Amino acid sequence: MTTRLTRWLTTLDNFEAKMAQLPAVRRYGRLTRATGLVLEATGLQLPLGATCVIERQNGSKTHEVESEVVGFNGQRLFLMPLEEVEGVLPGARVYAKNISAEGLQSGKQLPLGPALLGRVLDGSGKPLDGLPSPDTTETGALITPPFNPLQHIRLVHRLNMCWTPACAQSMPCLPSGAGSVWGCLPGPALVKVCCWG
Repeated sequence: MTTRLTRWLTTLDNFEAKMAQLPAVRRYGRLTRATGLVLEATGLQLPLGATCVIERQNGSKTHEVESEVVGFNGQRLFLMPLEEVEGVLPGARVYAKNISAEGLQSGKQLPLGPALLGRVLDGSGKPLDGLPSPDTTETGALITPPFNPLQHIRLVHRLNMCWTPACAQSMPCLPSGAGSVWGCLPGPALVKVCCWG
């Protein structure tokens, strides 16, 4: 090979390496209207329940305000913010969050794993306990298809589930076994007992 061809190939390899480091392409929309708590955006086509991010400028810094698509009318999306929107300007950029490789919204993803034990998180999976974000690589969808209860494993070992006085009054009449997940949740003037799975 000639020296000139070698230089061209080296230059192309450098460009290819730089292109691999570029961030993913995002499609942006614009915030067009705010009526009460509902915000309107145009320029995006997203399904109901999709998560969006609205960019809020604070001086030279950009803050992200998470929101959810709760409706649409023609080309307008109706967004419900999940955070404080004070300072959001008309025309603010809006983009979709959690876009998969196919370009489809993959839904609300929350972290999973043992790193979450003992942690306090908000509804978006962000820490409220003052500690750094949990180091988890595994995520799970917030909305999943329901399981078939007839395919659930049979409960064969009975468990004693009385661990607090409030639950002790309500739990003895409820059969439970290994594999059941229960929660004793305080409510206004009563204790609510729930079974998950």
